[in-house]
Amino acid sequence: MNKVRIPIALQQAVMRCLREKLQLARQHFSVEFPEPKVVYQQRGTTAGTAWLQAWEIRLNPVLLMENQQPFIDEVVPHELAHLLVFRQFGRVPPHGREWRQMMESVLRVPASRTHQFEIASVQSKTFPYLCRCQQHQLTVRRHNRVLRGESEYRCRQCGEKLRFIAIENL
Repeated sequence: MNKVRIPIALQQAVMRCLREKLQLARQHFSVEFPEPKVVYQQRGTTAGTAWLQAWEIRLNPVLLMENQQPFIDEVVPHELAHLLVFRQFGRVPPHGREWRQMMESVLRVPASRTHQFEIASVQSKTFPYLCRCQQHQLTVRRHNRVLRGESEYRCRQCGEKLRFIAIENL
């Protein structure tokens, strides 16, 4: 896997945003939250994840490079909010009332559950499968599990087992 090099200025912008939002939380709760570790190792179409017990935020370097400031403005506070909610309220629904309140009232950012970034550059190949009601796209990992006989997948709508459609049949 090729490692994406994040320019130092972009890493500094990420940390500036993180520290600014962390300061808002410290003032709001009168609590000295530690600075989370930031790692640029998130893969796939996910922009970022919060590792609660590790007090760590993982960011997708490709999506960060492609979207820079919008990514920083949306994803960094989103993941920080998960950490802060965990620290303040324990285990609660990931995008529930506490998280939305943390985003909007404390961090002063609109609470959006998903990003709207273009994902073509990070999207993996999929394979077409059919059931009786629709066509599905399975990831390489799931497709390989089907081929090896390790898994079978069913449609959530009709319950039928999914069948692989060879490309020639399309």
